[in-house]
Amino acid sequence: MSGKKVRWGILSTANIGMAKVTPGIQKSAHSEVVAIASRDLGKAQAAADRLGIARAYGSYEELFADPEIDAIYNCLPNHLHVPMTVAAAKAGKHVLCEKPIALNAADAEALRECPADRIVLEAFMVRFHPQWERARAIIASGELGDIRSINAVFTYFNADPNNVRNKADIGGGGIMDIGCYPITAARYLFEAEPTRVVSLIERDANFGTDRLASVMADFGGGRQLNFTCSTQTVPHQRVQVFGSKGKLEIIIPFNAPADTPTAITVDTAAALDGSLARREILPAVDQYTAQAEAFALAVLGEKPLAWGIEDAIASMKVIDAIFASEKSGGWANV
Repeated sequence: MSGKKVRWGILSTANIGMAKVTPGIQKSAHSEVVAIASRDLGKAQAAADRLGIARAYGSYEELFADPEIDAIYNCLPNHLHVPMTVAAAKAGKHVLCEKPIALNAADAEALRECPADRIVLEAFMVRFHPQWERARAIIASGELGDIRSINAVFTYFNADPNNVRNKADIGGGGIMDIGCYPITAARYLFEAEPTRVVSLIERDANFGTDRLASVMADFGGGRQLNFTCSTQTVPHQRVQVFGSKGKLEIIIPFNAPADTPTAITVDTAAALDGSLARREILPAVDQYTAQAEAFALAVLGEKPLAWGIEDAIASMKVIDAIFASEKSGGWANV
């Protein structure tokens, strides 16, 4: 395997990038973070000092123009994902862009303007965690029988009016922020795309964002996804997969701790209280590091990624259908 490293530039000093993703990239064996940019040079310099990054820029354009940067991590607010990703790719950079990659599918389709030889990946880090890979392997083994239903819950409480997640005009709300994870989980585990969805959504009277949503998605062949997401209820997350012979559960599916082992349970209903379920322990993994390493190896030509722009567009089409169902009060085709 190549000893080369991908040189990264970080676009924005957003908290997710500073607290989780950038430190994860720095631990990747084939990655090196060399620069960070903000429209506020002081913020960029402070972040660079805190994380040990060599260069700080006071504009995004300076970062894109740096010839010593191979890849950009884009953690700007949602409405800037597409324009800045396209700009970075046209400047010759590969781009790892935070989810959701766009405001809607039409917005995401503009990513097709990116040069074909530049890698663009939506940053669903969970797909690189061994617990997700193990869950899909168990499903593929047939141990659970025919997979019929995936049930998921992802919730937290955030009523801060200044938080970008509570700003409807720039892509805030629960579906965009966390509802995209159950969608990704079902697409990953079913290895298929939904054909139609129906949703029940309740919106915050002040923010206008969706703060509680329940969604059913039809994957065809008798397969269903049912999920609830909320930005204003007690924090909780689970993914359960129901088959004709057994049930699988990923205990901490989305925010798996970087320094603690995780668990999957497989239950054949030998005891209805779950006491006889098999519990598999997965080693501690920083999923942000795993994502960065996979991205870097793809950039270096070592191993291609399974996902790219078209996958991201497909995900946004599901979200579009969820909001279309909210408006119509019935099923919406994806």
